[in-house]
Amino acid sequence: MDMHTVVVGTAGTTAEDVIAVARGAARVVVSDEALAAVAASRRVIDDLAAKPDPVYGVSTGFGALAVRHISPELRAQLQRNIVRSHAAGMGPRVEREVVRALMFLRLKTLASGRTGVRPLVVETMAAILNAGITPVVHEYGSLGCSGDLAPLSHCALTLMGEGDAEGPDGVVRPAGQLLAEHGIEPVELREKEGLALLNGTDGMLGMLVMACADLARLYTSADVTAALSLEALLGTEKVLAPELHAIRPHPGQGASADNMLRVLAGSGLTGHHQDDAPRVQDAYSIRCAPQVAGAGRDTLAHARLVADRELASAVDNPVVLPDGRVESNGNFHGAPVAYVLDFLAIAAADLASIAERRTDRLLDKNRSHGLPPFLAGDAGVDSGLMIAQYTQAALVSEMKRLAVPASVDSIPSSAMQEDHVSMGWSAARKLRTAVAALTRVVAVELVAATRAVELREGLTPSPATQAVLKAVRAAGVEGPGADRFLAPDLARAEEFVRAGKLVEAVEPVTGPLA
Repeated sequence: MDMHTVVVGTAGTTAEDVIAVARGAARVVVSDEALAAVAASRRVIDDLAAKPDPVYGVSTGFGALAVRHISPELRAQLQRNIVRSHAAGMGPRVEREVVRALMFLRLKTLASGRTGVRPLVVETMAAILNAGITPVVHEYGSLGCSGDLAPLSHCALTLMGEGDAEGPDGVVRPAGQLLAEHGIEPVELREKEGLALLNGTDGMLGMLVMACADLARLYTSADVTAALSLEALLGTEKVLAPELHAIRPHPGQGASADNMLRVLAGSGLTGHHQDDAPRVQDAYSIRCAPQVAGAGRDTLAHARLVADRELASAVDNPVVLPDGRVESNGNFHGAPVAYVLDFLAIAAADLASIAERRTDRLLDKNRSHGLPPFLAGDAGVDSGLMIAQYTQAALVSEMKRLAVPASVDSIPSSAMQEDHVSMGWSAARKLRTAVAALTRVVAVELVAATRAVELREGLTPSPATQAVLKAVRAAGVEGPGADRFLAPDLARAEEFVRAGKLVEAVEPVTGPLA
């Protein structure tokens, strides 16, 4: 377990801290400065609650029911009721890391001093995270506007000691039992607190942050497999020359070309073998690899910019401003996050598509420049990697469907008060599926390209490629030979890529890759 400590202050957080808490079980500490700011904003709410004038979220109902003024004796019930009624998710459970990211990011906003909750609420949420208690959150229930309402409500329910949660042992039990076992007192919510716990884009943002980290690794991995495929096909590395990419100066394109060039340095398969199988140019899937991967890299850079802005934000409605005003706003709308989640799914689908085309080329004897059909040991008796490519094609087809934007859809809700929503949570959920599929697509190309390189007998691959071959075979992914049960090889290759082992294998030779 990672015992790293993340300190939450008033100024937001970082992507690295989100991942440390979500995936690494980092301990969360709320700074004294943040607790003081939270206490100060709570005094503002208490003052407003004591006055007869209705204030949204403090002494009124919510959404389309905001016209009703709520008397003081009913306000605690109001806050409980919003959590209970909004905890209306359905479907499969959401992954533990997503829920931890969701809770941590809500804690980040509560600690900003802009939401008006008591310090007790902030401290209790931190205690739940540190205890390894994870609320049960369901797949469906967020429209990505007025926050990720149902997912956050299920988390708030745990704060109240109600509903179900998963303990640190992985067993789901009543939340009240888990809190008691860890010495955590359930929170009796007061004015504004139920609303403040629900009104944020934290789920979609948490998934965006983790997807960005995963895609950064996958883009580097895809540059490596593209280089291996170029090498196996006896392609030319001349198209990777920096002067060619300098005249179309997209940063991502230049980075991908440089990665590929470094992987191919010292190869005995590229360039001068063109005379043996004359080609004026390589196919687009080889020649344009940096352009496609590079465009995706630039899309990822934009997504990270949006994520960083969100990580510095305090998203709630209403908010307590530094001058003491409590104002309604629309900052909970998920459009900025939803758009980039959809952009990333589009870029990931295209990266998978070009990788699959390279794999198909490696397997086709009419286009592979001398490689055996399907890279089989004894073609006809053996099928080689024929169906591995089918699997890869199925994954790519699924990714194309997942690339249809969620953010262009909107279903009005709350009696037309919330008449335009972002669907950002849905965009995030499908992106997670797309990232998993891309990992598998890259893994299949890795299996094919390494096998193809090894079949180029008498030719010496680059030192970086040799390092990959050694590492991938050590990981249990077998090389050329007679047909065998292939699924375990593909699964081991998938884990090799997911864990970042492919990049780790080449960097001692190439130096750090972009």
